[in-house]
Parts: sequence; structure tokens; C-alpha cells
Amino acid sequence: MRSTRGVIWHDGRFQDWHAARTHVMNHTLNYGIGVIEGLRAYPGDRGSAIFRLRDHTRRLFESAQILGIDVPYGFDELMAAQRDALAASGLDAAYVRVTLYCGVDALGLHADDGHPDSDDAQHPAAADDKDDWPQDAAGGLRAHCVIAVWHMGPYFGARALDAGIRVRVSSYSRHHVNSTLCRAKATGNYLNSMLAYREATRDGYDEALMLDHTGFVMEGSGENVFLVRDGVLYTPELTAALDGITRRSIITLAREDGMQVIEKPITRDEVYIADEAFFTGTAAEVTPIREVDGRSIGSGTRGPITERLQAHFFDAAHGRLDAHGDWLSPVR
Repeated sequence: MRSTRGVIWHDGRFQDWHAARTHVMNHTLNYGIGVIEGLRAYPGDRGSAIFRLRDHTRRLFESAQILGIDVPYGFDELMAAQRDALAASGLDAAYVRVTLYCGVDALGLHADDGHPDSDDAQHPAAADDKDDWPQDAAGGLRAHCVIAVWHMGPYFGARALDAGIRVRVSSYSRHHVNSTLCRAKATGNYLNSMLAYREATRDGYDEALMLDHTGFVMEGSGENVFLVRDGVLYTPELTAALDGITRRSIITLAREDGMQVIEKPITRDEVYIADEAFFTGTAAEVTPIREVDGRSIGSGTRGPITERLQAHFFDAAHGRLDAHGDWLSPVR
């Protein structure tokens, strides 16, 4: 996965995709503490634009706040950097990945004890990268920032947007709400997702559906989930599920379309008898679910409400809805 022109924005500098580097002993690689955002850019009549850039950037800062990571850039500065990275890629339709990761100034669970005046002899590798470190703020983990851009088509393939995907309930539970601070879009949280996804695909499914520790439906490995029953749209409450930007968009669009939207605990058997079901996410966009655990959902293909909401979403993403022009941030 790389951009057409092979560039990455790394701490304020553009680098060739293959030349971008960080030290192998960086703290995030060793301990998994970092935060990420994934955004999409879509072409439109007025050129390429990033979908809900401000909301994604706000969530990045909120994730960093939750985990005690100091963001070395201002809000507007990082918004501009994402637009610059997309422009440098030369892509009109693209995926933008922003990562805040911690460096090599200290290793150990108490990494916030490492500051610029710490003894480099303790971690000799630190001296190699010090010139590239942004100034840190006192009291938190120092962060580097990487913005990478690459072309991404439909996450599950173009056919899945019409035909839907096959899903299995995972044997892995979603995080407890007080285990890994699920509201943060943290790098380490995705180990849980990867285990579930690999299990599902190994068994011939397209994606996993994860339950929380009490057995209620929570989300996919990287998506929020919605059900339709008797014309009403249901989605799990946000406890162990991520507060998805696409999820927010679909709730807004559904209510504007006159639909009732209910956030509530959802049981596994409610999924089996749903009229329709679909996943939402930056990568997944709006992907119908046609089967769960060998049981067809509704007619076994994309339902009419899913199709309508999917159309509304793509209209908004491509700038065809005047009501939501503020969701788009033009690249140039």
C-alpha cells in the first residue's frame, strides 16, 4: 500500500516512501502505545476533498489526550499537513493514515521519564534521532507524526458494496470498557481486532463480528455495525466500540431521511433476525452484511434501506449534498 508518488510526511518533512524510517527500538513498536486516524479523500466536482477532516483530527487529539501523549503540532497545522500530504501524492481518491508514535528516549513502561536531558548512554540509539525530534511538552509521552497516503478502493472489494459480505461471530471478545480505554483510537487496541479478523478469514468469512465481555454485539474488527428491523435503524451503544466518524455520518443522514435511530444493547440473536445489517467505517464505508454465522440476513443481499443510506453517504462524500458541504475539506 503506497501512494502513486511514494511520499510520506514525517515530522514536517516529505520523504520517499522507502526512505522513511524510525528506530527499531521506538517505544510504540515495543509497547504498542500510539494513536492513529484513517481518513478518505474523494473526487468531486470541485476537486478532491478529505471527508470530515476536522472531525478526524479532533479525534486524533482526543485519543492522544486519553493516552497521555503530547501532540507536537497544532490542530490547524496537522489539518494542513494532511491536505499537503494528499496533494503531494497526486491522488484524487485516497486513504490518509495519520500516526502519532513515541520515540526511543526511554524504554520501559514508565517512558514518560525520558526527556531531552536524559542520559543518552542509557539508550545509545536515542542520539541517532534526536535532531529529528519535535520539542515535547512536559508531563506526557513525546510523539512523532507520520502521514502516509495511498490509493484504496472498496475495502472488501467493489462487489461487496452491492452483494454484501459474510460474517462470523468471533471467539474473541471486544475490550472491556476499563481495560484499554476504547474511546482512544490506539495502535495497541488493534491486536484484538487482528486476532478476530484473522480467525474469521481463516474460516472462510470476510469479517468478524465482535461481542463485548457480557455477550452483547459491539462492532466488527474495524467497523461499527447497524441493524434494520421493521424500518428502524439500531446500533450498539458506545461502550467498547469506537465512536466512528462514518457511524456519526450515517446516524445524521438516516435521521434526515426520516428514520428512527436507536442506540441500545444488541444481542447476537437480534442480528440473526434483522431485516438488514451493514458495517460502517472509513475503510469499509457502508458495506452490507448478507450472512452471519451461516444465516442469511433478510433477503441475503443488500437491503433497500442499506442501499438508500449508502447512496446518501457517497453523495455526501463526493460533494453532491449541499447540506453537508462542511464535511469536505478541499485539498487545494
